[in-house]
Amino acid sequence: MANALAQIQNDAELVAAVDLGSNSFHLLIGRVLSTPAGPQISPLDSLKDVVRLATGLSADKRLDSSSQARAIAALQRFGERLRAFDAKHVRAVATNTFRVAKNGAEFLKTCEAALGFPIEVIAGKEEARLIYNGVAHSQAADGARRLVIDIGGGSTEFIIGTDYEAELLESVFVGCIRFNRDFFPGGELTRSGFKDAIFEARRGIQVISAAYRKLGWEKAVGSSGSARAIQDVLVALGDTSHHITLAGMERIRSLLVKAGRIEAAELPGLKVDRMPVFVGGLTIMMAAFEELAIQDMEYSEGALRLGVLYDVLGRARHDDMRMHTVEQFMNRYEVDRAQASRVAELARSLWLQISGGSQEERAEMEALLGWSAQLLEIGHSISHNSFHKHTAYILGQADMPGFSRRDQRMLSTLAMGHVGKLGKVLPMVGEAMPWSAIMSLRLAAVFFRNRSDAKLPEISLSGQGRHFEITLPKAWLSQHPLTEHSLERDRSEWRKVGVELVISSH
Repeated sequence: MANALAQIQNDAELVAAVDLGSNSFHLLIGRVLSTPAGPQISPLDSLKDVVRLATGLSADKRLDSSSQARAIAALQRFGERLRAFDAKHVRAVATNTFRVAKNGAEFLKTCEAALGFPIEVIAGKEEARLIYNGVAHSQAADGARRLVIDIGGGSTEFIIGTDYEAELLESVFVGCIRFNRDFFPGGELTRSGFKDAIFEARRGIQVISAAYRKLGWEKAVGSSGSARAIQDVLVALGDTSHHITLAGMERIRSLLVKAGRIEAAELPGLKVDRMPVFVGGLTIMMAAFEELAIQDMEYSEGALRLGVLYDVLGRARHDDMRMHTVEQFMNRYEVDRAQASRVAELARSLWLQISGGSQEERAEMEALLGWSAQLLEIGHSISHNSFHKHTAYILGQADMPGFSRRDQRMLSTLAMGHVGKLGKVLPMVGEAMPWSAIMSLRLAAVFFRNRSDAKLPEISLSGQGRHFEITLPKAWLSQHPLTEHSLERDRSEWRKVGVELVISSH
């Protein structure tokens, strides 16, 4: 990773982002440019597929076969375009529909096979952070506090920030696909349908409105398809301000109600592929204006996919958001940094002796091992008893900017498995989280149980799958009977989950 940025700039010069939204799938490819202000990304190529994945969600929240087929076809096309890319220059993220679909985890594997790259299902606040990242890099850094609203197919993100720093992030479960379906059945547009949709959207936004109005902003910015479509229609109707206003949206609503159906309204500036979700997006935007007392809004080309591109670049520059998040958690929970450093260093050292897979997979697991070691003891803030269970819960459920849901599950599994009974982590272990990772971290915790900088002997660890062997000097073991006893107890615990740990001495 040390020369990752140089590789991007000198070899490929390209980074790619894949955004699997509830309405559309997007691929954005950018070229990294060196500028006096630092590395910048110039968009080079893009692909868009209107998949409308959320329309395939059944009442019991399962994706149907037709929506899955549309998604797979789009990802296969994206995969062909990305075939020459190195995996570390590509980041693919999935949003709300993948978050809520009960068969989403199983479907995700098929999607990854079609795309040819891993896909991260990101939490709502992480989606909001990346959206703001994209908007911030498409606007002037003028010191003005801005409110960013991004209406998606399944959720709407609200962010307040200044320049490149987000201060307040929320994701609300109101999306244009659901609102179109629930309040305008059969495509019939009525005044009562608009009224009910706006009230329902306001009800969802109301939960966050007090905090947002208290913090305040100097300008409002809309990103993604709904905001762009509303602005395009207003401009085509003769609005020369190029700003979205509540009065302008009320004018659009009047035209739609008068026509009765969106096709009959023949709104100028509205693209055909936007028609099926336009009204839902319009009602949510009107609700946001009313609930937050927004006066006017400008549109920004920056969106989630551009934010993901800059996140890829940040990781290559060792400005990985995950590092900042870990640092914040260590401060918040008053982690014993010396102990965390000891365990992290030994865990990584042991892992490198037994790691398998590609270079990228090894590097990612090594990073996760290090971060988990730094956070293993945060559960002490709740209780010293079974602290590892509290740690696992926090790591699995907290908002952790930069980390995908899969990242958080892996951190949680490592925390749960590093001490105590292993039976609880048995269902969580597989290709993504091998026993070798838990073995490395668990052994590191055993050797540094005394929380001191005592010199350790040379430790040899070998094995893969479900068979491992640790080799230590016989004289050292005899001088450390508690450690030897702990290793023997661990061997018995490993046997309960079908893993053999052989303890050898020389």
